[in-house]
Amino acid sequence: MAEVIDTITHPEEAIRRACAVLSRGLPVAIPTETVYGLSADATNPEAIGRIYETKGRPRFNPLICHMADLEMAERHAVFDPISRKIAETFWPGPLTLVLPVRADTPIHPLARAGLDTVGIRVPTGIAGRLLAAFDRPLAAPSANTSGRISPTSAEHVNADLGEKIELILDAGPSSVGLESTILKVVDGAIHLLRPGGLNVADVEALTGLAVIRPASAGATIEAPGMLASHYAPSAGVRLNATDVAAGEALIRFGGTPLPGEDKAAIVLDLSPGGDLREAAANLFGHMQKADATGARCIAFSPVPATGLGEAINDRLERAAAPRN
Repeated sequence: MAEVIDTITHPEEAIRRACAVLSRGLPVAIPTETVYGLSADATNPEAIGRIYETKGRPRFNPLICHMADLEMAERHAVFDPISRKIAETFWPGPLTLVLPVRADTPIHPLARAGLDTVGIRVPTGIAGRLLAAFDRPLAAPSANTSGRISPTSAEHVNADLGEKIELILDAGPSSVGLESTILKVVDGAIHLLRPGGLNVADVEALTGLAVIRPASAGATIEAPGMLASHYAPSAGVRLNATDVAAGEALIRFGGTPLPGEDKAAIVLDLSPGGDLREAAANLFGHMQKADATGARCIAFSPVPATGLGEAINDRLERAAAPRN
């Protein structure tokens, strides 16, 4: 299995060791506030290729490039005034902006899936410190087999990819627990490419602009998480359940029991008190636990679609979508 370094106890050793592995063109699993990411040098095509190989990821699905700060991001992408205002307010944090790349950026086209844009995020915590020390952008999709449940702990990563990678940095459970919100500004309008850990309403309050939702799923893949089937467990997924069949795993919300749950393989609650932020943080971890029971189906009770519930429901719909 991979070597795991506790970044809380040994931060300097973790950064030194990670920089050494990254410099060899190998991926390193890193903790962020959203989910754990499988990071590699975004300027090195062989390193990027190893991300795709490790994850079994389709080449047409672009990777988010992580930066230490806004100053680093400006060296690689062109910011319009609205994008800059959003970045200045919400970075570091669970926000990705899709921006035109600069002509002289060393970010390799493989990380961008050949697009003339790049998704950029500035993470918090040890990931930000690592980026500053490495001084190059890191492409870092979620550290899991492509299309499966995103990892929110080092243990999740090690169980899935530990035989394929050399190093995992451990900073405990991800605090947000959902991937970043992805936005793209086009001709002065803000488009939502993927709901996530940043509440879109906060962006609307900042800018005074309504964020435009996609008309339908299955559009051109401009950012991660836009595939119809994604975040899927091995078990089938049943949404908006009002009862539970014998042997199903149940993940409910708001502390309300469902008929039949006494015969469920496991009963988990995203937030007994109905807190959407708590529910977001628990989503992928609860999916991992439910899937580990071996149940053929995971039933989810309804989750409100307001605030962070929009992102939670997006993940659930993609987890339940037909799979190739």
